[in-house]
Amino acid sequence: MARTGPTTTARRTLLWLGALILVCIMAVGAGVLSGAASWAPKLGLDLEGGTQMILAPKIEGAGSISADQLNQAVSIIRQRVDGSGVSESQISTQGGRNVVVQMPGTPTTEQRNLIKASANMNFRPVIVSSEAPAGAVPVAKRTPADKLPKPTAKPANASDPNWIDAAVMKKYEATSCVAPLSEPDTTADPAKPMVACEADTGFKYILGPVEIPGKWIQTASYGLQTGAQGATTNQWQVALTLIKPQGAEAFKNVTQRLYAKYLANPNDPQARFAIVLDGNVVSAPASQAVITDGQSSITGNFTEASAKTLADQLKFGALPISFDIQSDEQISATLGLQQLEMGLLAGLIGLGLVVIYSLFQYRALGTVTILSLVIAGGLTYLAIILLGWSENYRLSLAGVAGIIVSIGQTADSFIVYFERVRDELREGRGLVAAVDNGWMRAKRTILASKAVNILASVVLYFVSVGNVKGFAFTLGLTAVADLIVVFMFTHPTLLLLARTRFFGGGHRFSGLDPVQLGAVPLYRGAGRFRSPEDTLARAQGKNARAAGEAERRQTIAERRLAAKEAEMVGSRGAGAKKPESSDDSKESK
Repeated sequence: MARTGPTTTARRTLLWLGALILVCIMAVGAGVLSGAASWAPKLGLDLEGGTQMILAPKIEGAGSISADQLNQAVSIIRQRVDGSGVSESQISTQGGRNVVVQMPGTPTTEQRNLIKASANMNFRPVIVSSEAPAGAVPVAKRTPADKLPKPTAKPANASDPNWIDAAVMKKYEATSCVAPLSEPDTTADPAKPMVACEADTGFKYILGPVEIPGKWIQTASYGLQTGAQGATTNQWQVALTLIKPQGAEAFKNVTQRLYAKYLANPNDPQARFAIVLDGNVVSAPASQAVITDGQSSITGNFTEASAKTLADQLKFGALPISFDIQSDEQISATLGLQQLEMGLLAGLIGLGLVVIYSLFQYRALGTVTILSLVIAGGLTYLAIILLGWSENYRLSLAGVAGIIVSIGQTADSFIVYFERVRDELREGRGLVAAVDNGWMRAKRTILASKAVNILASVVLYFVSVGNVKGFAFTLGLTAVADLIVVFMFTHPTLLLLARTRFFGGGHRFSGLDPVQLGAVPLYRGAGRFRSPEDTLARAQGKNARAAGEAERRQTIAERRLAAKEAEMVGSRGAGAKKPESSDDSKESK
C-alpha cells in the first residue's frame, strides 16, 4: 500500500493547481481561436465607450406618464439589460420623461428589441391557428374567409370560435406573417379577440380575449428538463410561476378547459394558449395538464438561447409602457485608456511596495509571497476573460480599483501564515513542525477574514447599482482567488521548502532562521531544559529586537517564574550589602 505523506500531498495539490490554470488557459485559447473571445478583458463603458439610446415612452390612449411609472420602467429596463448579459450599463431618466440607456460596446438586435419591447405581456387562448412554415405563401391567401368558422351565438368562453366575426376574419385575411410582414397590433383591446403572428415560425393566429395579464407573472426561469425517473435530460424548458391567488386560480380555470380539448385532440389549436408580447406571439404551447398551483413548465424544441430569451421575456415583460428609440448614437469613453493606465500604474506601485516589504521582512521566504501574488493575479485575470466571454462581463475602472485594493488583502493572508510559522520557531520547534502547527493556527484566521470579505462583497453587489457593482464583484472574485492560492500553492510550497536544506536548516537569508528570531530549543542537552532566562539571554545576545519579541512571547508561567527568580536575586543582593552599610555607620560614629 503506497504511503501518502505531507510531501506527496503537497505535490499533488500543486499539480491540481497547475491543471486548473492550464484548463483556464485552454478555455480562453479555444475562445480566441473561435473568434468569440480575446486575451484582453472586455472593458466597460467608462473605459471603452459604447452606445447611448434615448427611449421615448409610448402611452396607449390619452394620458401622461407618471413619475412612478417612469421609475418602474427604469427598474425593469435595468433588469432586462442585466438579464441579457450586459454589465456595467447605466440607465437613468432624462427630463422626467425619457429613459437614457448607456451600454458598453454595440448592443445586438435582440438586446435592442428587449430594451424597447412593450410590457403588454398577456396570455390569450388560441381559437384558430394556421401553421405555415416561414417562407411559404402568406396564410391569408391559402385560407379564405369562407373557410373560417362563423359566429352563431354569444361566446361561452375565451376559446369560443363565436368570437370571430366579419371584422376579425377580414383582418385575419389581410395579415401577413411572412415577408412582407404586417405590423403587429400593439393596441389590441384585452377584452376582444386579436390577430397575431409568431415571427420565428410564420404561424398566424386568431386569439381570444386576455385571460392571464402579464402583471400576474411572478417569475420565470429556464433549465434542462427532468425525466420521470428524476434524471436530467438534454431538453430545455422554461419554468413559469404566477402570483397567488389571482394568477394561480385563473391559470387553473384556463388549463382545465384547454386540457379537455387536448385530451380530445392533441392537434386542436384550441388546446393551446399564446404568450403575446407587444402584439407578437412569443410562444403558443398546448396545455398538457391542469395547473392548480400556478407553477408550470413550457417545453418544446428549445435551444438554451431560445429558452433564456423566453424566460427573460416572461420575467421582465410586465412593463406598463412601451418605448421608441428616439436617438441611438455612439459615445466615447468617459475616462479613457489614460485613466486605465494610471490605475494600472497605481496597482503596480502597490504591488512593488508589497514585494519590497516581503523581501525585507521575510528574505527568501518573500519569494513565496511574490509567486503567490502572481498566481492569484493570473487566476483573477483568466476568470475576468472567461466571464467576459460567457457572461459578457466588462471591466470598469471601479473594477480595477477593486483589484488594486485586493493586493493588500491578499498579502495579509501570507503574512498571517508566515508569522504563525515564525511564532512556532520562536517556541523552539523545528521548521517542519512549525509549518504544520502554524498552518493549523493560520488557516482559521485566513478563512474567517476571507469569509468577511466575500460576504461584504456580496452584500455590496446586491444593494448597489452601476460601477459600484463592478468594484464589489472584483473584490469578491480576488478573495476567492486568494483562498485558492493560499490553500493550493502557498501552504503546499512551504511544506516542500521546510524539507530543503536552505530553509529547513535555517539559513540566515531564508527568513526562518531560529537564531535571528530569538528561539532557544526546549531541550538543551545534559538534562537541561529551556528556562525563561535562557530565552532572554539568547535573544539579548543577538539583538534587542529579538529580545523584546522573545520577552513578549513568554507564557504567563514563564513570566511569573522569571519575576520570582529576579526577586530572589534582588533579595540576596540586598542582604549582602546590608552589613557593610552597618559597619560604615559604626565607623562614622
